[in-house]
Amino acid sequence: MEELSRVDTSVSILVDIHNTLTNNAIRFWGSNQLKDKWLNRLAIDCVSSFALSEAGSGTDAFAMKTTATPSKDGSYYTLNGEKLWISNSKEAGAFLVFANVDPSLKHRGITAFMVDANTEGVTVGNKEKKLGLRASSTCPVVFDNVKVEAVDVLGEVGLGYKYCINILNEGRIGIACQQIGVSDCACQVLCTVYTLLYTQINFFG
Repeated sequence: MEELSRVDTSVSILVDIHNTLTNNAIRFWGSNQLKDKWLNRLAIDCVSSFALSEAGSGTDAFAMKTTATPSKDGSYYTLNGEKLWISNSKEAGAFLVFANVDPSLKHRGITAFMVDANTEGVTVGNKEKKLGLRASSTCPVVFDNVKVEAVDVLGEVGLGYKYCINILNEGRIGIACQQIGVSDCACQVLCTVYTLLYTQINFFG
């Protein structure tokens, strides 16, 4: 992360979200069936995105309104809701989505799902106009009656909030490394500019 950030912080963010958040979450808590289904694809030809934040659940991420309604036979869930400010969303082939299977349980109903971006009902909105990191897509993502198989539940139903806290703590290490890389590169550029100016001043007197 530090080395990538010396050159392009947008690329480093894509890598941090993909590797630290999604891949690690599957490695840590995914069933063998989920790992078999997703890890090879994520390693070869699929960028992932972490879909947590919503309009009313920024600082309080667990106040989310996105729901996941189980089918009568328990074979699939139906996701409905909108996520905002989702990085990697334009490029993503898969989303790690957090939704509540039982809002009456509050945060203890939150469950994590792996969702194929090509699933019917998944819509990625327009990119946000940002001051920086413009090569990193940040978009709203809408889930409209999206059917997700029960096998795509990450870990246990209702433990999504625990997975979220743990994996975001790990992701913050990558963001810290990013800032080190950016600041180090900036210092090197400033030193180079200063050296050039100093040389020219001495040369021309």
